Amino acid sequence: MGTVALAVTDGMLHFELSVAYEVFDAAPAGAAVPWYDVAVCGSNAVRVGRFRLEPDHALDRLRHAGTVIVPAWADVDEDPPADLVEAVRAAHEAGARVASLCTGAFVLAAAGLLDGKRATTHWAHTEALAARCPRAMVDPDVLYVDNGSVLTSAGKAAALDLCLHLVRLDHGAAVANAVARRLVVPPHRAGGQAQFVAAPVPTRDDHPLAALFPWVIKRLGRPLTVEDLARQARMSSRNLARHFHAATGTTPLRWLLTQRVRRAQELLETTTDSVDAIAAATGMGTATTLRRHFNRTVGVPPDTYRRTFRSRSHPGPVQPAED
Repeated sequence: MGTVALAVTDGMLHFELSVAYEVFDAAPAGAAVPWYDVAVCGSNAVRVGRFRLEPDHALDRLRHAGTVIVPAWADVDEDPPADLVEAVRAAHEAGARVASLCTGAFVLAAAGLLDGKRATTHWAHTEALAARCPRAMVDPDVLYVDNGSVLTSAGKAAALDLCLHLVRLDHGAAVANAVARRLVVPPHRAGGQAQFVAAPVPTRDDHPLAALFPWVIKRLGRPLTVEDLARQARMSSRNLARHFHAATGTTPLRWLLTQRVRRAQELLETTTDSVDAIAAATGMGTATTLRRHFNRTVGVPPDTYRRTFRSRSHPGPVQPAED
């Protein structure tokens, strides 16, 4: 399958580098397919996290690779090294497929590979990426983006998802699933699936909404209105909206919907309850309503989410709401 070149420099993060090496270095047992040659490429010895790494090849080896992987880069506030940027650009111009893992997207941006394309990175850095590369269409709500010859992933586990996606493209689902089984991870998460980011809540005990949030979480199975929340918080609906936006960046109803979806995720992972029962337990009312909001928020239907994330532990019953 040609060479998969891992482009490294000082400040790369070891997790994403290790993920790529684990996926591409060895074929799964019984896979009768030509496998990749992995080349670790850099200008000289580099620091990766707390480790010192001696690359096998110089950066000019990238232009001879079929696939170039750019792992996460720690210091996104600084410009990436010019020699790395130029080597990645030259590799793409020579026909290589270039994929970034997590904040490796900043290297691709510096190389001009994201101009006019959809891209993603770790949700905490999507705004910075959009500012650094205004011609890119940065999507904070997906696991990875495949533009054909340029691919980007979100953080950590999504890097593994993108690497498995590349194996699937090259060798088919059966081989990719075999790699996933070896690594003991779910075989497939669609790139369009949402990054799972919890909605923020105030952490200060003296915040005006500090007591409201746990009160709402205990009552997600009940019909709740903005007026109900305002009454519990002892403030007007307008004041509630103002405090909510300051604390969470969103509206009370949107925050409430996010909490209902998050609770549905937990129940799909940990119980065998039907979608109808989970809809009732999360205040969605009907399975149709749950599916609509879940699909729009998470990016996949509830049944697909359950198949992917279902815990192997014993399921438990839906917990009743507290008074």
